[in-house]
Amino acid sequence: MIQSIASLIIFIFVFLGGGCSSDSGPSRDYREDMRAFVIALSEYARTIDPGFIVIPQNGHELATLDGEPDGDLADDYLNAISGGGQEDFNYGYEDDGIATPADEKEWMKGFLDVLEDNGKEVLVTDYCIGDMQIMDSYVTNNSYGYIAFATEDRDLATIPTCPVAPYNGDNSDITTLSEAKNFLYVLDPEPFGDSAAYLSALQATYHDLLIIDLFDRDGVALESADVSSLKTKNGGGARLVIAYMSIGEAEDYRYYWQSSWEPGSPDWLGRENPDWEGNYKVEFWDTGWQDIIFGNDDSYLKKILDAGFDGVYLDIIDAYEYYE
Repeated sequence: MIQSIASLIIFIFVFLGGGCSSDSGPSRDYREDMRAFVIALSEYARTIDPGFIVIPQNGHELATLDGEPDGDLADDYLNAISGGGQEDFNYGYEDDGIATPADEKEWMKGFLDVLEDNGKEVLVTDYCIGDMQIMDSYVTNNSYGYIAFATEDRDLATIPTCPVAPYNGDNSDITTLSEAKNFLYVLDPEPFGDSAAYLSALQATYHDLLIIDLFDRDGVALESADVSSLKTKNGGGARLVIAYMSIGEAEDYRYYWQSSWEPGSPDWLGRENPDWEGNYKVEFWDTGWQDIIFGNDDSYLKKILDAGFDGVYLDIIDAYEYYE
């Protein structure tokens, strides 16, 4: 009788998903999965454009093998990336306009300094309220040697007016990430009225580096002529143009989304992110998802390369935390 009950308990445990045989079970090393994803993506891009810039945003615990600032370096991963983007370093970790807690900031800084010490540029985005916080963000990040962007708009749908000119801005030619001293981060073209107005507004800026979406407000991919028109600052100096791409979540407003999709179909598609409508968790290690992102002529990354972007800004790198 006891043996029968034990067998029933084991059956229920496995049936309800408690076993270890699932592809997404606890035996997976999700951090290594994300490292492998970024490395493979980078290798693919650099076979086409050897100088292609790869910048993961957040998730910088991947820089060390044990996820500690003083841990052994994940050399293959570091070799695959050009820099690292960090949100909420000074402001925005708990809410926009709220100073990031000192312990969280110190934890982030440990990994950002690992990047800097290994020749990777750090780009910080702070979500502020008011000009005083914005200027404090720039001054503080500059003191650490980080490149900064401060905004009051977490939707990244506006070009900030403070400061009037880009911090540390000048008209020098910027041809490598290490030369950049400032950047502009705009992802939502909707408020600009139409695509022509959106491109015109970006062309009128003086920033060393632009991070923008591949697609315009109508969901149409920018053409190489559009991207080329953005590679010159308003004053005439050359600059870099980087494309944003989420690899840790699927977005239902992207070209690849199919109307029949729902969580669990395809197998790698998870639940909707409760904080971002239209964004869905993905089993990012699955080849079905990765084939959408890179590795073939129909992939997202190939579209970015074909449009002539200088690099890619990878978001939701910290998706491994959800599965852990």
